[in-house]
Formats: sequence, structure tokens, C-alpha cells
Amino acid sequence: MSDRILIVEDEPKLASLAADYLTAAGFLAETAASGEDVVKRVRRNPPNLLLLDLMLPGKNGLDICREIRAFSSLPIIMVTARVEEIDRLLGLELGADDYICKPYSLREMIARVKAVLRRLGPARPAGPATGLKIDEAGFQAGFHGRALDLTPAEFRLLRLFASSPGRVFSRDQLLRGAYEDDRVVTDRSIDTHIKNLRRKLRDAAPDTDPIASVYGVGYKYQE
Repeated sequence: MSDRILIVEDEPKLASLAADYLTAAGFLAETAASGEDVVKRVRRNPPNLLLLDLMLPGKNGLDICREIRAFSSLPIIMVTARVEEIDRLLGLELGADDYICKPYSLREMIARVKAVLRRLGPARPAGPATGLKIDEAGFQAGFHGRALDLTPAEFRLLRLFASSPGRVFSRDQLLRGAYEDDRVVTDRSIDTHIKNLRRKLRDAAPDTDPIASVYGVGYKYQE
């Protein structure tokens, strides 16, 4: 099955050209002209990669990237005509996987899309097909048939892990996933949340320890 690419671009001509090139390269291309419904669209039917313009009507690309990173590791390539270093750094800190600066070559865009998918693999829906069950609507989770009593931050962390089993998340990525506001917290806060989350998962299934530490990098979920 071909990978689906969602192009979020308010310039109709550029969006159409990008979609044509992606289709010719063997992808399934979809477009959105504003940022308003992108997050809902990703939640409802996540694509394999998001090609996301920075400057959009309704909601800008950085806000969209921040919201998506709170629940998904969906590969995101940011597209921008603003090349100031602060914008580039902020986008990467929010979890963008790559950047393309306007004006860009459509062949370069295809190469970047292929490279990111090759490096990260396609996005996976929240909730691995294992003992972990995530109920986003009810803000609840279960593990091997037992309900988990989680704090909001713990639930968001587990949801982020579940979105991509086996992927290593840095502490910065986990911090952004655990807190939806801009509060100031430290890396140690994540370590504490992870410790508590591990304990609750082991209480539910004593012979398991699905959250693994990756020295010098962060944590990953695997069963």
C-alpha cells in the first residue's frame, strides 16, 4: 500500500504541484489549505507523513506541530520561507523531523520525504496491538486487561509511547508530550513520571517492563 502524504499549504498552485509530484513518485497525496482542521484530521485518519507549511491561515505550522507531538510521532517536514535561525530551532525543538525552505525544488521535496520515511518509518496509529489499550475519548488506559490509574501527564506519556512502539523519545519530546501548556519543568520531572508509569504497568502485569531506558538518549516503549 502506498504511503499517504498530507500537504498543508495555503498556496493552491504549490500544493497542486507538490501533490502531482508525490503522486508521480508513487505516493497518495492529499491537501489542506488551512491549519484549522489539520490536528483533527490527523487524529481521525493519520497519514504516513505531514508536509506542513509554517505560515498558514487559521493556525500556524508551529502550533499544529506542537499539538500533534502531544499525541503522535507522525513524521513532519516543515516548509517555510522564514529562514531565521530561531524559527528553524523552534520548529526542531517542537519535534519537526526535517525542514524545506521556500522556494524549493520539487525533486528535493520528494527526496526529503523518502529520506524521512526511510529513517523513521511510516506513522503508526496510537495503541500497539499488544496488551496496552488507549481510550483517548475517555482519557483512560488499560494494560493486559487491568485499568491503569494514571495522572494526566502519565496518560499523555503512555499515549505518546503507544503512538510509535520501539521509537526512542528524548526527554524534551516527552516533556512536550506530557504537558500541553508552556509550564517550566525539568528533565527530572520526566524521570519521575516514567518511574511511576513503570510501577503502574508492572502492578498491572508483574512479568512485564515495557518502558526501556536508552542511555544518553531517552526512553522507548516495547513489549
